[in-house]
Amino acid sequence: MDFVAGTFAEPQRPEGVIEDRCPADLSVLLGRHGWALSQVDRAVDAARAAQPSWAARPGGERAALVRRIGEVLKGRAEELARAIALDVGKPLWESRAEVQACVAKAAITVEDGLRLVAPFPAPGQPDAECRFRPLGVVAVLGPFNFPVHLPNGHVLPALACGNTVVFKPSEIAPHAAELYARCLAESGVPPGAFNLVQGPGPVGAALAAHPGVDGVLFTGSWAVGQAIQRASLGQTKLLALEMGGKNAALVLRDADLDKAVYDALFSAFVSAGQRCTAASRLIVEGPPARADAVAARIAAAAERLSIGHPLREGVFMGPLASEPGLEKFLAGSRAAPETMLEPRALSPGGLRGWYVTPGVHRVRARTGSAYEREELFGPDLAVYDSSSEEEAVAIANSTDYGLAASVHTASREAFERCLSTLDCGVVNWNAPTVGASGRLPFGGLKRSGNHRPAGLYSALYCAAPVAILQGEPRLDRAKLAPGVGWVDE
Repeated sequence: MDFVAGTFAEPQRPEGVIEDRCPADLSVLLGRHGWALSQVDRAVDAARAAQPSWAARPGGERAALVRRIGEVLKGRAEELARAIALDVGKPLWESRAEVQACVAKAAITVEDGLRLVAPFPAPGQPDAECRFRPLGVVAVLGPFNFPVHLPNGHVLPALACGNTVVFKPSEIAPHAAELYARCLAESGVPPGAFNLVQGPGPVGAALAAHPGVDGVLFTGSWAVGQAIQRASLGQTKLLALEMGGKNAALVLRDADLDKAVYDALFSAFVSAGQRCTAASRLIVEGPPARADAVAARIAAAAERLSIGHPLREGVFMGPLASEPGLEKFLAGSRAAPETMLEPRALSPGGLRGWYVTPGVHRVRARTGSAYEREELFGPDLAVYDSSSEEEAVAIANSTDYGLAASVHTASREAFERCLSTLDCGVVNWNAPTVGASGRLPFGGLKRSGNHRPAGLYSALYCAAPVAILQGEPRLDRAKLAPGVGWVDE
């Protein structure tokens, strides 16, 4: 169901229907959502009509709405967590953490994010200042892996800065998106300030290319990000693109192996590997035998991971979110060179869903293959050996992506050396590659992003700076420029 101009309704002339089935149990139908390209025009028109009055409201009033949204999300936290778990197969413990991140984003936006777009004077120049204005109408194109948290990370700062929003969720997660929209409606968001349009790829493409949209805030794949850039040629809209990663964890010679193995296991297989910061490569400094031993330990631990229905307690991994995702993952994993643990589809407890076991592979010679370069977006880890710290960094950088990395070492000096040479926007020390602080920027380099980091910095792409110079109200003839022959009337 769409939410346009303050009203929930199905399109009057649907062009198709999304049949939303739970990936953990395909016998469960979560809903049917009609879609139509005409809804894009309706939603953008509603957002454009509402934007001037919303932007004219005092900043404190907009901030108060953002806080109310956080309160409503908190009050409906368990309902939202269950919706996420059923929609995309994420275990309930993870889904609850996602909702808590949504709740926290409201306070972070108001308390920290808006400070980045607060007016400020030019130092030493009292007649000069900077203020910020909203972009106008922004489109939020959401991913399936964090179907509420990542869109919410765009929506709240956009509203706080005076923009109006049209949100197109992933067609894989329409159920969670609709519940999120109902939370915003309950919060009292003015009609047209926030709109939800359901639909598959063509709906997102139409929204991204719409001339009435002033900014596109996107999380997803490199291929779709490129399509958005091509569709925006000739337009002056802002693009904030987060486009995945091929992330590496480095284990240096002095690292605590127990900690490194656990962090790599968690980074590679949490969310069934469906995180943009998931570790897909583990680079072990030392002789090949050391990497062999680490790979064997991870493979043995991965075999013991609990896989099952996301609502069942004690489950670490649920299913992948869709059948195409499962097929792509298995095909990509089969291209790996040496298999320590081969991924396979399964039916835990007889459930019919998109379940898969983890994969662990050993790469002894780099070939630049598609397996080594491309994001699989599933539970797969390739283990490399490196003869030195410098080679470990070189392997980590040998990808077109640059989102996240982690470095396991007892030495601060070694970490600082790696930090200075890793081509990533997120570099963690003795910690997993996954996970991020909402009070820090979040984004990547190269194909992982376009230098518009989200997280704390999301307010910066939701507002445009305006420079102001203040002059005298009356003409001072003593200050006329040379060569000006002034004549009074």
